[in-house]
Amino acid sequence: MSSKSLSVVVTRRLPDAVETRLKELFDVRLRETDAPMTQAELIEAVKTADVLIPTLTDRIDAGLIGQAGERLRLIANFGAGVDHIDVDTARSRGILVSNTPGVVTEDTADMVLALMLGVTRRIQEGLSVMQKGEWDGWAPTAFLGARLGGKRLGILGMGRIGQAVARRARAFGMQIHYHNRRRLRPEVENALEATYWESLDQMVARMDILSINCPHTPSTFHLLNARRLKLLKPSAVIVNTSRGEVIDENALTRMLKSGDLAGAGLDVYEHGHRGAPELRDMPNVVMLPHMGSATHEGRIEMGEKVIINVKTFADGHRPPDQVVPAML
Repeated sequence: MSSKSLSVVVTRRLPDAVETRLKELFDVRLRETDAPMTQAELIEAVKTADVLIPTLTDRIDAGLIGQAGERLRLIANFGAGVDHIDVDTARSRGILVSNTPGVVTEDTADMVLALMLGVTRRIQEGLSVMQKGEWDGWAPTAFLGARLGGKRLGILGMGRIGQAVARRARAFGMQIHYHNRRRLRPEVENALEATYWESLDQMVARMDILSINCPHTPSTFHLLNARRLKLLKPSAVIVNTSRGEVIDENALTRMLKSGDLAGAGLDVYEHGHRGAPELRDMPNVVMLPHMGSATHEGRIEMGEKVIINVKTFADGHRPPDQVVPAML
């Protein structure tokens, strides 16, 4: 199949450079607004396209895939996470799924450290005082936070992003600890000066800061439930740039409110883009609108990966970033 005859539907606005290249290569239908597609629009897209390019805001479930036409043969996701796509149902229908792994690693790791500093150094509180014009001047005991150097950092999920976080944290003089589905190779562990904990409970109970860097899967849903969150020290801080569903957000909110947890830095939320309302008013919580991977460079690299996946598919080959069961 020639690239130009390939019907491609994009569900959200992408960077201009990416959209321009898509128009050059394919018969592409771009999104005129940046609003997510409605269910009716998604149904129309899967019925008429050879390739669908969705994002994490699109729910590509079994019901939607069941309405796909005979033409749909590739779902080329713009993003690394594919928990919004029913990959098994797609595969059963002969529809390939690809993603964009590795692109957001460095940007997300940067944001993890930004959130750590934001919470531990009380940056949000300082900003609020300055923006309201309420600062009365320097005082020896004002806005006292905590230094990162010497603190124990527990990383939950030691994949690409977790390791990038560890490298940055070492530069701050932090002690690196981690829990992962599989232990790292000795040479990687030694290079990161990281301590492996087979028991998540035991690690959580001893950390000063806990960084969540694992994907959302059935086995990680509420991995940090109320019982496990209570193992954290009252002085501990939790940072989540992964998926909101990994943490029981209601339990987290209760602990922050009661003072059983020192603070939280959150870029993702359990219920989509709406974090628990009570969190917004807490001075010890820094909340961001899923900005972890939001850099010009990162978004363009994601688009380039999508284009390579689609072009390789059009040329009759397996997309280099095809999602296979081992990746899930």
